[in-house]
Amino acid sequence: MDIKISKIGFGGGCHWCTEAVFQSLLGVEKVEQGFVASTKPNNSFSEAVIVHFNSKCITLNTLIEIHLLTHSSKSSHFMREKYRSAIYTFDNGQQEAANSLMVKFQKKFNDELITKVLPFKYFEPSKENFINYYFENPEKPFCETFISPKLKLLVRQFSKFVDHKKIAHIKN
Repeated sequence: MDIKISKIGFGGGCHWCTEAVFQSLLGVEKVEQGFVASTKPNNSFSEAVIVHFNSKCITLNTLIEIHLLTHSSKSSHFMREKYRSAIYTFDNGQQEAANSLMVKFQKKFNDELITKVLPFKYFEPSKENFINYYFENPEKPFCETFISPKLKLLVRQFSKFVDHKKIAHIKN
């Protein structure tokens, strides 16, 4: 059986948060944490992850919906240059699909989504000591305050996609 692994980039909040969210999902084979840049005018590096996923287990639709619900996809704040709310696509077909999904998801939100669909251009990985941060430090105050609530949301709204063994330490 051929397994096709696809990849998509997501940025929006702290890459520790984004990394942990996508690492917790079934069908996600690998998450690369770091900094992504697109084309002008979005060519500055911003915290993001590249998610490698098995589309037979988890769809682009589900990944984008999870992304929109687990970061501030509706608020434009002063840190948006560092934390650009974006979906980084790797080809024209993926860009068209992501744009269509954004139109569909906008109907589910009262406020306007600020998340941009952008072409992927460059990636710079995080330093080793920041990679896999949450799962190596789940008891740290930052992790308990900001990341664990996002993982609880996953369990509540996307339970069938969650690798429950990975987040068994989280208390409801």
